[in-house]
Amino acid sequence: MKAVRNIRLCTKDCLCLFVCPTGATNTDDGQIDASRCLDACRACVDACPSGAISKVPFNFPPQQPKEEAVCAALSTLLDAKARQEAAMDAVISAPASPVQAQLAQALKQSIRIVAEDMLRESGFMLPQGAPAKAFLRGLLQEDLGADFPRDAVEALLEALQ
Repeated sequence: MKAVRNIRLCTKDCLCLFVCPTGATNTDDGQIDASRCLDACRACVDACPSGAISKVPFNFPPQQPKEEAVCAALSTLLDAKARQEAAMDAVISAPASPVQAQLAQALKQSIRIVAEDMLRESGFMLPQGAPAKAFLRGLLQEDLGADFPRDAVEALLEALQ
């Protein structure tokens, strides 16, 4: 575990400076030196009056395997979401009133967001926005060693283009 600071929450009370046994906290740049942060220590987290410091793992656990029953249930849910979205398209194309068209458009967008959230939370879909693409490009520019799956990152980036 390493300590991280949320700059937006930090009130610069700087109690973390006084309780950190290794001097890993630094209020000049707002960063906490992860290489100096002790795994079991929570002194800065507990001392921070604004709750701006928390502990996060260095390595996240591997993703759980996707069982066939879970995949089938998710597929059924997504099929239902696709039918709901199509029903909203039918209302949008021939609305009874402008208000009905606006409501149908809002519902269609909500249905799409719920479906995407289900996929993302299940580990089937990655964020596809500009920050995710920039992150992947950044990975390709770094030397991350022989075990780094460069070809997988390139394929993912190509698929997101």
